[in-house]
Amino acid sequence: MKNQFTNRRDFIKQIGTTALGFTILPSFARKIAPSNRLRVAHIGVNGMGTAHLRAFAAIPEVEIVGLCDLDSTHLAKAQKVLRELRPNDKAETYADFRRILDRKDVDAITCATPDHWHAQIAIMAFQAGKDVYGEKPLSYDVREGQQMLKAMKRHNRIFQLGTQIHAGDNYHRVAELIQAGVIGKVKTVRLWKTGPPPILGPSNFQKPPAHLDWNTWLGPAPYSEYTPERCHFNYRYFLDYSGGVFQDFWCHIADIVWWSIKPQKLSRVKAKGEKSEGVGDTPKWIDVEYDFEDLKLYWTSTAPNVAGAEKRHIGAYFEGDKGTLICDYSTCEITINGVTVSDMPEIPLSIPRSKGHHQNFVTAVKNRTQPESNLEYARQMTMPMHLGLISYRLGGKELFWNHKKEKFRNDAAANALLSREYRKGWKWY
Repeated sequence: MKNQFTNRRDFIKQIGTTALGFTILPSFARKIAPSNRLRVAHIGVNGMGTAHLRAFAAIPEVEIVGLCDLDSTHLAKAQKVLRELRPNDKAETYADFRRILDRKDVDAITCATPDHWHAQIAIMAFQAGKDVYGEKPLSYDVREGQQMLKAMKRHNRIFQLGTQIHAGDNYHRVAELIQAGVIGKVKTVRLWKTGPPPILGPSNFQKPPAHLDWNTWLGPAPYSEYTPERCHFNYRYFLDYSGGVFQDFWCHIADIVWWSIKPQKLSRVKAKGEKSEGVGDTPKWIDVEYDFEDLKLYWTSTAPNVAGAEKRHIGAYFEGDKGTLICDYSTCEITINGVTVSDMPEIPLSIPRSKGHHQNFVTAVKNRTQPESNLEYARQMTMPMHLGLISYRLGGKELFWNHKKEKFRNDAAANALLSREYRKGWKWY
């Protein structure tokens, strides 16, 4: 069976052209009064940033008023896309996102920067009275997620995590089936994403190109001389900025677990893995064990030895006391008493279907209600990924978690990795 997406690049291409079921068009079905339009600015406009630009441009009640990127070539491409889609939207362009936050006429921003900038931009946007559509992962580390939630609540803002798969019908249906008890009480879940990171290098250190502000690109991360191997798409394969394939794909598939069964009271984490080849230092592969209350959860970089996993490059396998359910982005198979089916029509639709992930954000902003992939939900779903990486970075050490205090028990080395000091001069909030 061919999967909907084979890798992250395919995912970006798909979301950029179809917005997961909502065709991106340069014209609009109805006219919206200017006073009712949501004024949105985009920060980080390459890759997923362009996908967000296309998706929001397809929503009639949105006006695109700003574009920001540290790379002027990305900015020029985004301007071209906007002119094609919205010739009447006169978006100002910026290299410094703070100029967007200074504008009183901007209602909301999207953020599709490298991971190590996500939290700081969101927090500063909240402080400036802006709502935020933030690309995943939520933050670089655990402490940043805590600070984001605190700032959002203090300033009464709206946040949506960019987990576009969440809007798809398949995830809605999987959540309905599991919550209806079709496979009984779930005791074990297995998650996986196959495929190693690319082999990068050797590092080609050089003067940064004139079109890129490399120092600001690094921002709060440790200083490094410029090398193309560390920049743009490749940043995710360096622990200074991200967490590799594991961090890149975690929320896309963990989302269905947190939606369906809401794992509670994490108590134990243990990872093992191997550093990638080349100059990147994120895992070539990583396997993680998690103990929650009445639930075992496993992440592997290879498909588990269960029926149907071998044909899915990413997936979730739920083991219940009545049967099993395996799914990926677009497929689902339920097996009970040796019989496998793709659905159970007798189970009613109980979760309202989405009108689109970006539309969900726009509606939430207008109604002042938190959207489906809200910050509080996203933080709980994202946190175990960070903890798995901490165990990996400590050589596969078994770690014990205090879910109330959100700290490791009696482990100073592990607790030190819950946050990091920003590079001097680069904490701006």
